[in-house]
Amino acid sequence: MRILLAEDDPLLGDGLRAGLRQLGFQVDWVRDGLAAERELCTGDYAAAVLDLGLPLRDGLQVLQSVRAHKLSTPVLVLTARQAVLDRIEGLDLGADDYVVKPVDIHELAARLRSLIRRAHGQLQDSLCCGPVRLSPAARQVTLHGQSVALSGREFDLLHALMLNAGRVLSREQLEQQLYSWGTEVDSNAVEVHIHHVRRKLLPGLIQTVRGVGYSVPLTLPSMAV
Repeated sequence: MRILLAEDDPLLGDGLRAGLRQLGFQVDWVRDGLAAERELCTGDYAAAVLDLGLPLRDGLQVLQSVRAHKLSTPVLVLTARQAVLDRIEGLDLGADDYVVKPVDIHELAARLRSLIRRAHGQLQDSLCCGPVRLSPAARQVTLHGQSVALSGREFDLLHALMLNAGRVLSREQLEQQLYSWGTEVDSNAVEVHIHHVRRKLLPGLIQTVRGVGYSVPLTLPSMAV
């Protein structure tokens, strides 16, 4: 899943980006509030980690502006401010969660997965479609209870499609979830990943909607299982 990290501290930002990438996230990192607001308004992010003490525009101002634009991207506020009133103000302005520095990277990743899951109406950690089960926390996929080895990109693509089961995602939308800034993307990369996932799991799991994109159905027909 592609997330936006807004943090002006270079050491902390670099550490968070590296840690989240190791845990399976694609991370775009900005260092000021104006850039954070611009990216949230124009990019396609599964969630955002927003520091409150940003230069050029405070994190609370960014949050207020983003919500005023009716953007529903889940936002986790990350700050050194421990005052209860600061936390209340952030939540009242539309933050979905709140973590005080220093934060454990595994807790941060778990909170992000929870926010993304809830934003898509998922109540449980695992995603299921017929005999296919995907666990975002463990980054594991099973078919009929047996583990199936997917590459990182293949897992991320399947995760994005299963999280949006019943909805068609275009190739461009999938690319945005699979790749962060500065990554060179081959024109047929998504199609190659889809071919591999179909071969390793079920041919009918990922459906092609010609001229529109790809989708995973809410339920699989018996012939596909």
